Amino acid sequence: MSRIGKKPIEIPEGVEIKIEDGKVVVKGPKGELSKEIRPEIRVEIKNEELYVFPKKEIQENSVVKKDSGKTKQIRAFWGLTRSFLANMIKGVVQGYEKKLEIQGLGYKASLEGNDLILNIGFSHPKKIETPEGIKLSVEKNIIIISGFDKELVGRVAAGIRKVRPPEPYKGKGIRYVGEVVRKKVGKKAATAE
Repeated sequence: MSRIGKKPIEIPEGVEIKIEDGKVVVKGPKGELSKEIRPEIRVEIKNEELYVFPKKEIQENSVVKKDSGKTKQIRAFWGLTRSFLANMIKGVVQGYEKKLEIQGLGYKASLEGNDLILNIGFSHPKKIETPEGIKLSVEKNIIIISGFDKELVGRVAAGIRKVRPPEPYKGKGIRYVGEVVRKKVGKKAATAE
């Protein structure tokens, strides 16, 4: 049994869920998301709750072979599918947000239409195009990435951070808000010891 997979997902008001041909479509006030479901997993709606189960044939076979690698893999897919669906439902109702912080003398970010322009110590500004479903905003040295698809928000935030990750000596670069960057001791301090 998967501890995460067996928990039901409550469907809030205003969210519409369709299950068809191994695909789950979630519609809500913020947008629409869809996800392919693995063939080993089945999804059902009962009493305004969404349930995720392994298929019946697999449940019967797992009793015979408890320690098989296939059973562990199916349990992992079961929990993973439930997490994906819960994130999709939360995303179309509330949305997700990630914040990045720019540190460094003269480093700054600005918006030009929907595109993000980063002046972060390179010879020319870096331009990052905003994908559909993502909203960017800049407040001083903080970049806010928001959207209803958790996976896409995380991917865009990681892509922006990758342009200039924080360096270990002075800490200059782009980091997540609250991220702790361990600093290294410079050459002068290392030779003085």
